[in-house]
Amino acid sequence: MPDILTHTEGGIATLTFNRLDKKNAITSAMYSEMVAFLQAAQADDAVRVAVFQGHEQVFSAGNDIADFLHNPAAGPEAPVMQFLHAISTFPKPLVAAVAGPAVGIGTTLLLHCDLVYAGDNAAFSMPFVNLGLCPEAGSSLLAPRLMGHVRAAEVLMLGEPFMAETALEMGLVNRVVPPGEVNALAQRQAAKLAAKPLQALMQTKRLMKSGQSAAVQQQIADEATTFARLLQSPEAKSAFAAFLQPR
Repeated sequence: MPDILTHTEGGIATLTFNRLDKKNAITSAMYSEMVAFLQAAQADDAVRVAVFQGHEQVFSAGNDIADFLHNPAAGPEAPVMQFLHAISTFPKPLVAAVAGPAVGIGTTLLLHCDLVYAGDNAAFSMPFVNLGLCPEAGSSLLAPRLMGHVRAAEVLMLGEPFMAETALEMGLVNRVVPPGEVNALAQRQAAKLAAKPLQALMQTKRLMKSGQSAAVQQQIADEATTFARLLQSPEAKSAFAAFLQPR
């Protein structure tokens, strides 16, 4: 089975993480597939909204660490950097359905979505500091703007998980439902968007984001430079070695 499934119907392009044996951890190849998905959805006039979803037990465990160490993000042409550019500049409505763990980029990608729905089993975390690294995907800018500084400091500096109800209170998600219902809810909301005038939706999104677009791109670039430097640090090497130890 492919690690990513895509389907387009009724103006909705849906991407489903499908690597359950690895908790939907994302590889370099998967980033390339997600870039292709977003580019195709953007170019197709019949597509009016895109949806990211996982399984009712897990959204994504974030980067596949072993794959990441073999394919580190080296420059803007790296698949992960191309993905961050594609999702942060995607002009059409973007919806996410999250159930179970959403770790690292499994959480930070949500900061670029317009609507996010969560199962009541969702557990969000951005544990970059625990691996000797810094935030990515523009999250060091977007999380404080969304949550306020002290809450963002708590989730980014402590790196501890927070559950769906807390994410709802923070404004990261729109609604919390049972895990078995979250994908269907996201699809229903996407269908509502798909029925609306596309240009009005796109211009509304552009206007909502216009004050921060350049700052987000600069923050993604600054984070990537710092991330690459920290990746070579003794602290990061020790943290990754411990993570990869057989359990």
